[in-house]
Amino acid sequence: MTLSPRWRNLVLAIHLTISVGWIGAIAAYLSLDVAAATSHDPQTLRVSYVGMGLIVTTVIVPFAIGSLLTGVIISLGTKWGLIRHWWVTISLVLTLIATAVLLIETGTVAAYAAVAADPATSADELRSLGSTLVHSIGGALVLLGVLVLNVYKPSGMTRYGWRKQQEQRAARLDEAAQVRPSSTRHGAE
Repeated sequence: MTLSPRWRNLVLAIHLTISVGWIGAIAAYLSLDVAAATSHDPQTLRVSYVGMGLIVTTVIVPFAIGSLLTGVIISLGTKWGLIRHWWVTISLVLTLIATAVLLIETGTVAAYAAVAADPATSADELRSLGSTLVHSIGGALVLLGVLVLNVYKPSGMTRYGWRKQQEQRAARLDEAAQVRPSSTRHGAE
């Protein structure tokens, strides 16, 4: 399946918007996560955890899934393919890992947000909630790595990609060989 230029540009624009939005949402989440990890003020903790829960469930998870889906569509609909080039394959694997860790960690964040949202939760209980800082920093670094891969597109094809490229070259050579005899015949008449 190859996307027409119009569809390719549309899907690419959607993919870039969602992917950049995902990184931006993680930056917002990370600021709240730092506040939750470093503050002892009950109000700051309460607001931070509730905000983290809201951002992760309503923005980050949808953007992660949207980025993954549009990335697959773009790669399948262009010359890059899904597993033809190492940079695409590595980007896919890193995005899958980031999304899986995010989905697993979302349960923890939602639980912290529910505890923090309860007005009966004491200041000591708020202070005892855990931190997701390692996951948020790790997720941000993984996404920045994917961004760099997608901007620089380092060369290197997978075995599958190399084999497909050889098959396409052979098919073009076969087509060219079949066209030459017929054009030579017409020229001789």
